[in-house]
Amino acid sequence: MVGSLLPVSASAGKTTFVKRHLTGEFEKKYEPTIGVEVRPLDFTTNRGKIRFYCWDTAGQEKFGGLRDGYYIHGQCAIIMFDVTSRLTYKNVPTWHRDLCRVCENIPIVLCGNKVDVKNRQVKPKQVTFHRKKNLQYYEISAKSNYNYEKPFLYLARKLTGDAHLQFVEEVALPPPEVQIDLAEQERNERELAEAVNAPLPADDDDELID
Repeated sequence: MVGSLLPVSASAGKTTFVKRHLTGEFEKKYEPTIGVEVRPLDFTTNRGKIRFYCWDTAGQEKFGGLRDGYYIHGQCAIIMFDVTSRLTYKNVPTWHRDLCRVCENIPIVLCGNKVDVKNRQVKPKQVTFHRKKNLQYYEISAKSNYNYEKPFLYLARKLTGDAHLQFVEEVALPPPEVQIDLAEQERNERELAEAVNAPLPADDDDELID
């Protein structure tokens, strides 16, 4: 099975995340018409191989957003923010709005990247956008490989319509560049779970109030 994946973010480690998949780095190609690199990311499942064609903008979104031509090709998407930058989280509603405007009902995953970094600015309890929009959320660390495969597995299950789909081979990843404090991250995951039943903030600007 083949799916076109749109990773969306600015300054959140998106390109690093995509490049961790070694197959995609070896086989990338450039699409000059819309200014993106397309990386085929392969995963082996219990139903055969699934390939995501990952459209990487390499930072163009820093200069005023993305053209609709980028979004039109998407069959699924990952919206990523940096947990050490409040600004990247505050931009999430804009990315989500643009995706939904052009792509309508595609599966979307929200990811908080860089959870290996100590000076976290967006606390787990402050991550509420996924609850408002009924999105799946994962805490990830591209450089330590933490939870790398989870967004892809979720999207693969949605695209195939098989909630029991499993990856049956290890993803081809390089060794971790950093080590994550697993005890600290377990506390973060518990805080996320406990926050599920907490009242939602009135609007997105309230989400980052301590």
